[in-house]
Amino acid sequence: MKIAYFDCFSGISGDMILGALLDAGLPLDVLLDDFKKVRLGGYAVHVQKEKRGSIAGTRVKISVEHHQPARSYADICSLIEESRLEPRVKEHSLAVFDVLARAEARVHDIPPSRVHFHEVGALDSILDIIGTAAGLYHLGTDRVCASRIPVGRGFVKTQHGVLPVPAPAVVVLLEGVPVYDSGIERELVTPTGAAILAALAESFGPVPDMTLLASGYGTGTHPAENPPNLLRVLIGTARSGLHRKDLLLVETSIDDMNPELYNYVMDQLLALGALDVGLVPVQMKKNRPGILLRALIEPALEAGTVDLILGETTTLGVRIQEVKRVELDRQILSIGTPYGPCRIKQAFLPGGETRVTPEYEDCRRIAREYRIPVRKVYEDVMVAAVKEKEKAGQGLRAPGEKV
Repeated sequence: MKIAYFDCFSGISGDMILGALLDAGLPLDVLLDDFKKVRLGGYAVHVQKEKRGSIAGTRVKISVEHHQPARSYADICSLIEESRLEPRVKEHSLAVFDVLARAEARVHDIPPSRVHFHEVGALDSILDIIGTAAGLYHLGTDRVCASRIPVGRGFVKTQHGVLPVPAPAVVVLLEGVPVYDSGIERELVTPTGAAILAALAESFGPVPDMTLLASGYGTGTHPAENPPNLLRVLIGTARSGLHRKDLLLVETSIDDMNPELYNYVMDQLLALGALDVGLVPVQMKKNRPGILLRALIEPALEAGTVDLILGETTTLGVRIQEVKRVELDRQILSIGTPYGPCRIKQAFLPGGETRVTPEYEDCRRIAREYRIPVRKVYEDVMVAAVKEKEKAGQGLRAPGEKV
């Protein structure tokens, strides 16, 4: 499995990401060829080396040669869907614009379908997002990770007026992400950069355990040298089929709550971003039957999780433990079945074997649509997955290959 790790020591933006990927080995002609697959025109791409402090990076500037129309969320989705981009590039580009639309809709209190992008809908931002998805694809990356994110201070002028830094949409996009105050009086994280991380990054923290293959620096617009206004990307392969995460386990024992309420509490914890929620029957003091409520979360969600449990249950306190989770590399794929496309989860086991599991929600939808037992859907999807696996050899897709 190949990993792209963004080291955001001086923030992140769309043009910095493109510069870092080019610096790490993405061929410029490949990127420009993908740009041509989208029905866009009236722009020029300029790439050059620039230094920030003593470090040289790649600077990408996209200049607009004539007036561009204002584009809505629907307009941009149509552009991407009608393009000749690879399916995975389309999928990732649409995912970034989806989280952006939801963030803007929340900030302005309107439905996502009514969102009209301004800065983010500009031609250069559209190309930054498509170029990032294309770059990650052509570099063969399977997984995106990032460091903690520094946020700046002050104010920034936008088409919505003067906004505080970080901008409101950036704040929404970074919910659940570990951030820290950089002490720097300027914008460090743009909406485009935040959206790319929110949609594509799987984890935020230290550099993952991997064998380093390449690195690159993307140069930002600001001339700052302390810290240098650069974004670093590290490209490497996971050293095994396993990777480790530092997580928190938040738990509490409850013996005096209406059991009908647990389902709502679980739903709220999962909506907040908990990775797993469990209810375990326990015998408590005075021999009373009770429930052990456990939530596995990213460290950034600690405060929100504690507030939710204390507010929604009858407990008087919670316990928090630092834990390590060891995970198999895995991917979600869509395969053809007698009922149409269905998603499956493929896990890569140590030793090279793979394990496939149908996605329950897809199987449930198919069972309802065709009025057949969900058990039969599972069986038929597994048969289809085995056929796909036999076609591909060992797995549906070996780690590191492109979808």
